[in-house]
Amino acid sequence: MPGERADVLVIGSGAAGAAVTKRLADKGAKVVCLEQGGWMKPNEYPSTHPDWEIQIRRGAFNFSPNVRRRPEDYPVISKGTHPPDVLMFNAVGGSTIHWTGHFPRLHPSDFRVKTLDGVAADWPIGYHDLERYYDENDREMGVAGLAGDPANPPRPQRPTPPLPLGVLGETIGRGFDKLGWHWWVSDNAIISRDYQGRPACDLHGKCMFGCPIGAKASTDVTYWPKALRKGAVLKTWARVREIAVDKSGRATGAVYYDRDGKVHEQSARVVVVCANGIGTPRLLLHSKSSLFPNGLANSSGLVGKNFMVHPFRFIEGLFDARTDSQDGPFGIPAFSQQFYETDLKRGFIRGYMFQLERSFGPLHHAWGSFVGKPVPWGAAHHEAMRRRFPHVIRVTVLGEDLPEEQNRVELDLVAKDSNGIPAPRVIYGYSGNSLKMLEHARQSAVQALEAAGAIETLDSGVIQPAFHLLGTARMGADPKRSVVNAWNQAHDVPNLFVVDGSCFTTSAGVNPTSTIGALALRCADGIWQRRSEWT
Repeated sequence: MPGERADVLVIGSGAAGAAVTKRLADKGAKVVCLEQGGWMKPNEYPSTHPDWEIQIRRGAFNFSPNVRRRPEDYPVISKGTHPPDVLMFNAVGGSTIHWTGHFPRLHPSDFRVKTLDGVAADWPIGYHDLERYYDENDREMGVAGLAGDPANPPRPQRPTPPLPLGVLGETIGRGFDKLGWHWWVSDNAIISRDYQGRPACDLHGKCMFGCPIGAKASTDVTYWPKALRKGAVLKTWARVREIAVDKSGRATGAVYYDRDGKVHEQSARVVVVCANGIGTPRLLLHSKSSLFPNGLANSSGLVGKNFMVHPFRFIEGLFDARTDSQDGPFGIPAFSQQFYETDLKRGFIRGYMFQLERSFGPLHHAWGSFVGKPVPWGAAHHEAMRRRFPHVIRVTVLGEDLPEEQNRVELDLVAKDSNGIPAPRVIYGYSGNSLKMLEHARQSAVQALEAAGAIETLDSGVIQPAFHLLGTARMGADPKRSVVNAWNQAHDVPNLFVVDGSCFTTSAGVNPTSTIGALALRCADGIWQRRSEWT
């Protein structure tokens, strides 16, 4: 039987779901959120244990749900010419539990790719539509950074000062200076001073796998305490099977399984799906009915299509001097957007950024680090380890991925989760444009590292991680070419909203979490403005 009817039902408690819930609860709406995982216990994070490197590689905190296989996870089947290694986390806070905390914004040009470069599609909104929401999300989450970057629009003074660059940042910065290339101190959702009851980062360096003190802005320590104080209801261990609709085609709520496998229904006047770029299309495609035989909100046929990640490549430089890249927060000390905008002389469209990243401990380097080059065993082992650790600086390439319909998420015909819901199957391949971009980026990264003094460089080659899950319920003005409108409202279902990475029209060339939070706050305002339409 349906539970007490909510004004708004939110599905997913991560970067989007938490922001939507808190914003609407602040305005007085009765909001219920369903989360298929539970609350994390900080004392269980790998970062609190001496064997943390082993735990994250083999245990219950591995990035991949296919490896960790926690009860709240679901399998992800990967296919295609470049099968993606899908990384996500299911818990209160979603994948903000184990992210780096890097918090850049999209550029104004990212919303106008079709107009500027003749590819993909323009967003139905622009940077100015999100600017105030970016600022508000920064304040809610807590950000460390430095205003004044000439490569990006002006923004207010950051809520807390920048995190220390360390030897790593200072060293690579000298290399970029020598080449005359842009670089800037990164915005990170990791506070450098005490902020809103949370302690400042203590620089212990393992926070990518859960911050035990709450300095990193996972939404379980930022948005959720505030939302719950405002009366929001968060139901954990609630795996949603489908979104229910009435005879008129309006969403009425969601059917979900509790931890014991019992079926429940939560009714609501408005439903907001925030289940990430794979979980959201999976749910919409599974929510079939006589009115929506091809899946909910899918008259365009684009639910699950245009799956985007970000082309990645890791380049590591070995230096004579210690770089101590294992020390400090695992955020991004600095970045460069020297090659961000299109320059056709490079042989590809759009561009990429460099993230100057820290690394992990000695075991990680022995295993081969991010470049997949293990230290040899035997007589040369100790000499090779001394050469690498702690003498590495890593440059991560993050490029823009253009939407292509053949890159997609669909329901698998065989694999299911523990409640019998079909697993998602992700089919993906890098485009020729992406491969050209990655090769240009490799050459540029080597140039920067050598300018900084690297005596040797190591290259991961083309890799297929899927940290950022985007585009599978895209935003647009044309119902035939998009799933949701400029306010994240489904074209086909007036009281259904989708706001997470799936709504991205294009991927841009930066991490998406800051933009996801800003879109969520704006979507919540749009829902509230239309509250007279709630029935």
